[in-house]
Amino acid sequence: MSIVKYKRGDMENLTLSVTGMTCAACARNIERIVKKQPGVTSATVNFATEKLTISFDPAVTPLDTIKMAVKRAGFGLQTEVNKTEETLQLWNRFKWSLIITTPLFIFSMLPMIFYSLNLHIIPTAWDPMHNPHYNGLIQLIATLPVMWLHRSTFRKGFTLLFTGKANMDSLIAKGTMIAFLFSLYITIENFFLFGTALHVTFEEMVFMGRNQFYYETVAVILTLIALGKYLEVKTKGGTSEAIKKLIGLAPKTARVIRSEAEIDIPIEEVQIGDTIIVRPGEKMPTDGTVTEGITTVDESMLTGESLPVSKQKGDPIIGASINKNGSIKYVATKVGKDTVLQQIVKLVEDAQTSKAPIARVADLISGYFSYAVLIIALIAGVAWFLVGYSFVFSMVIVVSVLVIACPCALGLATPTAIMVGTGKGAEHGILIKGGEYLETTHKINTIVLDKTGTITLGKPHVTDILADNPSELLRIAGIAEKLSEHPLGEAIVTHAKEQFGELPTPDNFISITGQGVDALIEGKQVLIGNKKLMDSYHITIPDTNELAAQGKTPMYVSINNNFAGVIAVADIIKPTSKTAIKMLQNMGIEVVMVTGDNKLTAHAIAKEAGIINVQAEVLPDQKQTTIQTLQQSGKKVAMVGDGINDAPALVQADVGIAIGTGTDIAIESAGIVLISGDLSGVVNAIKLSKRTMRNIKQNLFWAFSYNVLGIPIAAGVLYIFGGPLMNPMIAALAMSFSSLSVLLNVLRLRKQKLEF
Repeated sequence: MSIVKYKRGDMENLTLSVTGMTCAACARNIERIVKKQPGVTSATVNFATEKLTISFDPAVTPLDTIKMAVKRAGFGLQTEVNKTEETLQLWNRFKWSLIITTPLFIFSMLPMIFYSLNLHIIPTAWDPMHNPHYNGLIQLIATLPVMWLHRSTFRKGFTLLFTGKANMDSLIAKGTMIAFLFSLYITIENFFLFGTALHVTFEEMVFMGRNQFYYETVAVILTLIALGKYLEVKTKGGTSEAIKKLIGLAPKTARVIRSEAEIDIPIEEVQIGDTIIVRPGEKMPTDGTVTEGITTVDESMLTGESLPVSKQKGDPIIGASINKNGSIKYVATKVGKDTVLQQIVKLVEDAQTSKAPIARVADLISGYFSYAVLIIALIAGVAWFLVGYSFVFSMVIVVSVLVIACPCALGLATPTAIMVGTGKGAEHGILIKGGEYLETTHKINTIVLDKTGTITLGKPHVTDILADNPSELLRIAGIAEKLSEHPLGEAIVTHAKEQFGELPTPDNFISITGQGVDALIEGKQVLIGNKKLMDSYHITIPDTNELAAQGKTPMYVSINNNFAGVIAVADIIKPTSKTAIKMLQNMGIEVVMVTGDNKLTAHAIAKEAGIINVQAEVLPDQKQTTIQTLQQSGKKVAMVGDGINDAPALVQADVGIAIGTGTDIAIESAGIVLISGDLSGVVNAIKLSKRTMRNIKQNLFWAFSYNVLGIPIAAGVLYIFGGPLMNPMIAALAMSFSSLSVLLNVLRLRKQKLEF
């Protein structure tokens, strides 16, 4: 067995599954326990995902010590939890509780029903009106197995109550135990009264409540709680479908070339540098770069882009995308946890574990809630007793208040919505790195956009061909530029290949730095370049100021020292940029373009995109200053960029949004990443944030309203004015329904579609 030795100061970051949680108060208590351990610098528990994210120094406090501290509080920490097994355990607990409770409930309720109908058909031996001691004993025997099934609730609830960390289990344990002990007291006392000789009158027995037991209330409450927990786990399991779907995208095997032979190997065995073969209809096993073949690839499950993307030699491949119609070979560049898919899964998991600022409000309230409820329940019970009501009546009030007032719905309101929101974003190519970014995004009123690679495609394309024979000019220019490494030359070659296929190599090629190229093609001297090149060969060219005003770069072409035409090249805007910017403006958001490009090009692109506020020739540090200036004027600013030079501004902004096709530094600096590189993702991110926050506020409203209305009713306020008195069983049902209603509202968010 290998022994790992840690040096003091070596921090370890782990995400562990938490078992035994029943409400948000549990999550808060585990956080407190873990944070108290020496060497722990941070600990965050998410009730919705049931995960603990911890940073600690193993040399100061080993993980086993932390696990033991958590275990003493009634919870567990595991590397991995079998959710199916946990769900089955809850179902079995509910099933057996129901099987035992149903006859107990019928046994306890039938006498009341028969007497109300003036039917005297109950056997005298267990008639609560004549032999309440036997009737109570039978109910006691039936109730004990149900309480045993729920022993963990009592153990955990009372442990946390007496350590000042009460949770939902504490409320349930208090309420049901009080009802049970009260019923047990009456049962024992009845044996002294009725076990030997009946020396009280029938009317006295009824008046003293000798036949009023609450065993069935205890059993029904625990059964309903078991049902509520089961439905809650099932529903919460549904909210993490996004991660399950993402993980399920990856194929299980890969076809690679080893020792000049094709073999199928498990995906885990693929190594960087392996050549992978993928046929039509198959999934890409891992990330890489195409080395052979042409195809189209469906990347919609990762980028949200519905149209297939063409791939040829040199193009990147994203693992788990689907090869459509051509066989290709590509070399693996990233494997395992470094692939785009696994990075997405990690980002989504981290985001779902994080807390949004609004969650802290719910945590703070629920932290004091349990003890406030205990005080309210005792005050209500004492008040009713002091005004002349029986001890039994007062105890019913206490139990009802304790059972109905549970902060579980309050604690579920935020984390479940964040979990669904971030998962929904991942399905549409929007990676949100934390709940705080999801929350802040809905407040954004100003968006700063970088130009190159954000609004535009980020690489030059041919936009205009001005010549007597445009097709022939493009063919000649494409051949001439084939050996060029300049981006403008590559743009011409790419455009020519799209029309003519593979191009021949020029007979002679000379690159003239800063001017253009000189090539010999089919016995003709071809010059392609800027005005400076044409001037050096004394070739007269026409005025192209109109092209320059549109942000286009004119490339002049000469054949045998005679001007032949102009090919205009520009970094064109993305197909959806204009529509996305218009939608942002319609949402009341100010759009600003900040770029390091020259003013002429910047204003031309801005005009085409529909942007009025433009800042050009801005250095990287000045972009950050621009963000600061906007923030100082009271605006909530989002920065959208893709380059290294955008990183400082992305960090400075209230929300940094990185284009996923950009640099790793930009992606690391941002709080939101758009995998598709499309500005439509910005629109969808804001829509998603608004919907999620609206869902959270709805959840909090109903959770607060439920308690504000439920507690007074349980305390008997309606009874004062002739209304009904809430039975503890009804209180338990209402409490379970409140949590379930929050989860159902969250699932409604998951079904909503994001449409650009």
